[in-house]
Amino acid sequence: MRRKRVLVALAGLTVAVAIGAAAMRHTAEPVATFRVQPIQFSRVITAEGTLKAVHSTPISPPMTVRQPMKLGWLALDGTFLKKDDVIAQFDRTEFESMLLSGQEDRTTASNKLTKANTDAATTRTNLRRDAHLAQSELDSARKFKFDDAEVFSRYQRIESEVDETLAGSRKQHAEDVLGIRESLARTDRDLISIEDRRAGMKIQKAEDGLKSLQILAPHEGILVLQRNWRGEIKRVGDMVFPGEPFAEIPDLREMQAEVFVLEVDAAGLAVDQKVALRVESHPNVTYTGTVKSVDKIARPRFRNVPVQYFGVTIKLDKTDPNIMKPGSRVRATLEVEKQANAFAIPRQALFEKDGKKVVYRRRGDKYEATPVAIGSSSAGRIVVMKGLVAGDELALRDPTVDDEEGKTSSP
Repeated sequence: MRRKRVLVALAGLTVAVAIGAAAMRHTAEPVATFRVQPIQFSRVITAEGTLKAVHSTPISPPMTVRQPMKLGWLALDGTFLKKDDVIAQFDRTEFESMLLSGQEDRTTASNKLTKANTDAATTRTNLRRDAHLAQSELDSARKFKFDDAEVFSRYQRIESEVDETLAGSRKQHAEDVLGIRESLARTDRDLISIEDRRAGMKIQKAEDGLKSLQILAPHEGILVLQRNWRGEIKRVGDMVFPGEPFAEIPDLREMQAEVFVLEVDAAGLAVDQKVALRVESHPNVTYTGTVKSVDKIARPRFRNVPVQYFGVTIKLDKTDPNIMKPGSRVRATLEVEKQANAFAIPRQALFEKDGKKVVYRRRGDKYEATPVAIGSSSAGRIVVMKGLVAGDELALRDPTVDDEEGKTSSP
């Protein structure tokens, strides 16, 4: 009997524990809250980039060469140069071929001109001879003209007139053809002269190119190869256009930073905003500056990577030549927005209900949905422009939802 009583008591205790556990499970968990107070809200973004000199001497092919040039040799990026050191050397093959072609064209034009002059002289001699012969026949026909009707027959008189007319026509024809031939000969010579000048221009172009195969350092300094918008530098075998800068020798006394901001973070970027910057080689030193310029459109930084960035140029308040070198990587923190006495609430305190932004404001033991107007936001906070006052206590989760059972209860 005693054992039976013990078992009954244990069973009753188990049931009581189960009922208590069930009751605790269905009891609403306490709601974490946030008390609204005016604070100084600031939104900052980070960006990475490199240092660049404000002033530098650009290195580009001479403008005297009016065609792209292929790089045959190029000094390494970061090479220390002395005055008149070779920076780049271009391939001479194309210019040598152009020179040979120009010389051949000039020889051909010269041969054509000689032939044209010879043909013109021969034609001129023949036509002048024909004209002279026709003049002699005309003089003879006029001198021995059979026009006396009493002495010569009608047939002889007509024949004499025909001979005289024919001789005059032959003379006139020879003189006319001579004039036409002279005009054609001049035209041929002009065309050949154009070919000769064209050959001369080709030769001059080739000679200018051969004289400009080397680019020498204009002064002492560090060579910095310029990167395009994809971050690529010129390499041996690449084509460089006349006047296209592909390198520079910077003035290290004044530096600036070029950084890239993600397109999604770029809202609010503007000139003159404050910047804090660190050089990766000396991360313990912080430099200050302001935004000097912002690109008008976003663009990708890397090939085959569709992520878009805005390029930002930062003016530094101070340049440290011992630390700051062209091309050094930097990390910048840009303060794009700053508000005093702003109501900045955690993101988890904001909800959407019936298409409106609301917060759940505590009123005693209950929470009421309060519509709000929001403004700027940062990674963890959202500024509420309208709908809250200092001291409001906001729920950090939706208090109308039972997280355990997924049922809706009355607020």
